[in-house]
Amino acid sequence: MKIDLTDTTSSKINKALVQGRRAIGTPAVGMVLTLVIVTDEENAYDSLRAANEASREHPSRTLVVIKRAARSPRDRTTSRLDAEVRVGVEAGTGETVILRLYGEVIDHAQSVVLPLLLPDAPVVVWWPVNAPADAANDPLGALAQRRVTDSYTAEDPIRELTARAESYHPGSTDLAWTRITPWRSMLAAALDQIACKVKSVQVDGEEFNPSCELLAMWLADRLDVPVRRAISPGPGLTGVRMETDCGPIVLDRADGSLATLHIEGQPNRAVALKRRETAELIAEELRRLDPDDTYASALKYGVDRLAETPSEPVTETAEAAREPGGSPAAPEPKKAPAKKAATKKAAAK
Repeated sequence: MKIDLTDTTSSKINKALVQGRRAIGTPAVGMVLTLVIVTDEENAYDSLRAANEASREHPSRTLVVIKRAARSPRDRTTSRLDAEVRVGVEAGTGETVILRLYGEVIDHAQSVVLPLLLPDAPVVVWWPVNAPADAANDPLGALAQRRVTDSYTAEDPIRELTARAESYHPGSTDLAWTRITPWRSMLAAALDQIACKVKSVQVDGEEFNPSCELLAMWLADRLDVPVRRAISPGPGLTGVRMETDCGPIVLDRADGSLATLHIEGQPNRAVALKRRETAELIAEELRRLDPDDTYASALKYGVDRLAETPSEPVTETAEAAREPGGSPAAPEPKKAPAKKAATKKAAAK
């Protein structure tokens, strides 16, 4: 069921939500959180689709905030709020409100969103694109217990990671970090199977890919050995190689779907390690609303190392690593030109 409201208010939107629930025969509110998506018109459809799929695991009220650009001087001074209320099948297992803000009300989006939050329920704010430099102090971000950004969509992902480290507050996270959860789990499990000391690590992946950088940062934060960042054609993260005093541990994923785990003295194993959709990433983030201390530690450690060695080429990055990680069981990776690497400051890993 859809209800369109033009030049409306938050009070009228709340009434429309109640009206919609009664019309479909579900007057009770059975949602566990409020998900606020701050995006533009171009990315609203894909973001909302991902949120609706995630709502099957986490029933939620989804508020999509779209700030419309002014087309004339009059538009910049005339405030208006249009809304589209969706309940029932078209809203997944929760409720959806699409808010389009015009004029001066754009600068006061939190005043529109606040009355629509579910009472006594956690709030998560997600910026699929164009996240603010300091999400925690953003007016909408300040309403949330959890703030989700995505460095992958930034023009300069590596610089974006540095900005995220400088403005980090408990509760902040990034989908670039969420993408490497299966890699971290697999590498940690591989190290649990042997009683060997890791001597060095190499991480292979696309150049300037924030997930590759974060995996290298995590390894650097957890292990106490050099970590080298190597460039591969992709897609995304393609492999990790850990040199140990018992032989190499290699996790190689050349096709973006199926990986091979090699541990010295054991037969090679095929591992499902596919590149996940946005809906799966958001669903994972909604499972835990407490601060992610592991992400915070890895992010800060990596950026601190970058500050210490700013001129180090991306493929030669040597960072301390204190935890499991491996690199691709692929041939010797290609090296990126030192000039380009320095420009992107990819040594942050």
